[in-house]
Amino acid sequence: MADKVYKNRVKEQYETEVVPYLVKKFGYKNINEVPKLVKIVINSGLGDIKDNAKSVQIAHDELKAISGQKPVITKAKKSVANFKVREGMSVGLKVTLRQDRMYEFYDKFVSIALPRVRDFRGVPANSFDGRGNYAMGVKEQLIFPEISYDQVEKIRGYDICFVTTAKTDEEAKELLGAMGMPFKK
Repeated sequence: MADKVYKNRVKEQYETEVVPYLVKKFGYKNINEVPKLVKIVINSGLGDIKDNAKSVQIAHDELKAISGQKPVITKAKKSVANFKVREGMSVGLKVTLRQDRMYEFYDKFVSIALPRVRDFRGVPANSFDGRGNYAMGVKEQLIFPEISYDQVEKIRGYDICFVTTAKTDEEAKELLGAMGMPFKK
């Protein structure tokens, strides 16, 4: 069984179905021109819990469970008196997923987590940045199967950014749509 190579479902779908579809649709001459998913960045702001070390640890553990990778604690770059933030304070958590972990998270996110969102009708199709990257927000961490409702201390949201090699938003939308992202009609 050790010699059998495990291949991710979404990665295999990308190679067998998405690449030929995009080549046909956009007329790429070279296979390397076809846009692909480079990384997924999950970010969570700590907001009002930045001084409570126990809450920071709980948020850290939740993000670690969701992503399968240890998050990095982000620090404030400069002080902002109105927000009671000093330079160097912990203000958030982030994880950058690449390669197999990225495809596994994408698969789990699209096929398991998004359908668990209450009154879900698709993700907004206008959240592209003009350079082929897609960013969206998730209001609560409970949509992920790794998070137990009983263990949740506070409802927390995440910003999720899908970074692609696409040159335009249209190409990125076709790429993500072909990979299963449920855009609103």
